[in-house]
Amino acid sequence: MHRQRIDLDPGRWMLLLDSITQLEAGDAGAWVVAGSHGGTSSGEVACGLPLAAVAFNDAGVGKDEAGIVALAMLQQRGVPALAVAHTSARIGDALDVWEHGVVSRLNDAARSMGWREGETLQAAWRRRAA
Repeated sequence: MHRQRIDLDPGRWMLLLDSITQLEAGDAGAWVVAGSHGGTSSGEVACGLPLAAVAFNDAGVGKDEAGIVALAMLQQRGVPALAVAHTSARIGDALDVWEHGVVSRLNDAARSMGWREGETLQAAWRRRAA
C-alpha cells in the first residue's frame, strides 16, 4: 500500500495513504489524503488521532450517505473533512485522489476554511495553502 509523507512547511505535512487504516500515532497533526471511502469504519479510524484535515473518496455516497458519514463524525470534533467524487479518483488509491480527485462533499469545518465543491483537490489545497 502507498504511504507517502510530503513536508509542506516546518510543522505541517501531508500524508497520502491508500487506506486510512495506515494511520500511525506519530501522524497526529497531519493533513491526510486517503484513498479510503468516507464510511463509518474510516471515520472511526480518522477520529482516533487529532488530524489537521482529511480527504476521502465519496464511494458513490450510497444509501443514507453511508459513503461520507466520516465527514459528519469529524465535524463533531471540529476537523475539516471532504470527499472527492468516486468518478474522479479510484477508491483505495491516495495518489489518484490527490492527482485527479474533484471535491464532491465537505463538512462545515472544511467549508469554513474556504474549500468548495467542484474544484480539484490539488487546486483546493493550493488555494487554501496560499
